[in-house]
Amino acid sequence: MALRHAVLAALLDGELSGYQLAKAFDVGVANFWYAQPQQLYAELNRLEQAGLVVGREVVQEGRPNKRLFQVTDTGLAELEEFAGASDKPAFVRDDLLVKVQAADHVDTTALIARLRERATFAQAKIDLFGKLLRNLRGDKSEADFLLHGERVGPYLTCLRGLAFEEGNRDWCERTVAVLTRRERSRR
Repeated sequence: MALRHAVLAALLDGELSGYQLAKAFDVGVANFWYAQPQQLYAELNRLEQAGLVVGREVVQEGRPNKRLFQVTDTGLAELEEFAGASDKPAFVRDDLLVKVQAADHVDTTALIARLRERATFAQAKIDLFGKLLRNLRGDKSEADFLLHGERVGPYLTCLRGLAFEEGNRDWCERTVAVLTRRERSRR
């Protein structure tokens, strides 16, 4: 997936400035695509030059002017083509997994600390996704929202992010328990 498709998808909810897009990435899109704010601004410029988004200048008093962007019909067609294309399987590339792979040959004290940090980070993301899911569905039950909600795509990707982070947390906690038990049994 190219960053362009993630940006186009993020703009489906309406006009956003570059700053608002970066915030949208932090809250909702980051569970499946990470980008630095400067990457987003550069991508917005490329998308505008390609005719996939259109920007308009908004004059603000006492603050610099800002540009708001929205997806064009050509951008929607690009997303439609992207949605229909076949996907390659995703591959995990994670330094922590390399460290765990070497656990039998290294002192595990620092490794256990890193695993606990990762579990804490995952729990924070789980809490954030839970709040975001509640906000997205409002007063509807999840089943009702999934069937009748206005925009189900962001909800479904948030569910994936939630499951991913729950898996990370659970794996980190289990790995800490295993390494701790093994360390104690050697004493």
